Amino acid sequence: MKKNVSNEEFFIIQRMVEGDEKAFKYFFDTYYDDLCNFVNGYLRDETLSEDIVQSIFIYLWENRNSIRSNSSIKAYLYTATKNKSLNYLRDEKNKHRIEGALFAQAESFSDESADRYLEFEELKTILSSAVEVLPTQCKTIYQLSRDEGLSQKEIAEKLGITMKTVENQMTIAIRKIKEHLQPYQDQIFILFIAANFFLICFGG
Repeated sequence: MKKNVSNEEFFIIQRMVEGDEKAFKYFFDTYYDDLCNFVNGYLRDETLSEDIVQSIFIYLWENRNSIRSNSSIKAYLYTATKNKSLNYLRDEKNKHRIEGALFAQAESFSDESADRYLEFEELKTILSSAVEVLPTQCKTIYQLSRDEGLSQKEIAEKLGITMKTVENQMTIAIRKIKEHLQPYQDQIFILFIAANFFLICFGG
C-alpha cells in the first residue's frame, strides 16, 4: 500500500531498488542541495556538509535493496543526514572535551611534569598502531563505529553480517586495544587519557 509516497515516487523507488541509476539520480538531483543546506544549519561548514550528504547518498545506493517501495525517500534522507550530523557534533564535542581536560591538566603541572604532556602525541601514535594491527574485519567494524558513527545495526546491514558478529568484533577490538596499551598503564598521564578515551568511545 503506497500510503507514504506518491504514485510517481513509488515507481521511481521500485526502479532504484532494481538498480536503475537514473532513478537514483532523480533523488540525488531532487534533494541534494536542500540536504546540504539542512546539514549546514547544524555544522556551519559547507564542505563537511556536502561530504556528509554524499556519504548518505552512497549508503542509500549501496543499500537500496533494503528500501521499501512505500517508504518516503525524503524522510529517510533527512533523518539519516540529521543523525549523522548530530553524531559528528557529539564526537567533536567529546574530542574537544578531552583536549581541553588535557590542556588544563598540563598547565597545572610543574615544568618537569609538564614535559609529560608531550606523551599525548606518542599515545595517539600507539592507539593508531593498535587499531592498524586489528584483524581485518575487526578493524573495519571498529572504524565504521568510531569514524563513521554507525550503529551496530547499520554496520551489520552494511557488511551483510549479524549484529551479534558486530558486537563480538567490537569486544575483540576493545580487548586488543587495551592489551596494546597495557605496557603503558603505570604512567599516570596515559592512564588518564586511556580512561577518558574508552569511556567516551565505548560507553565505559
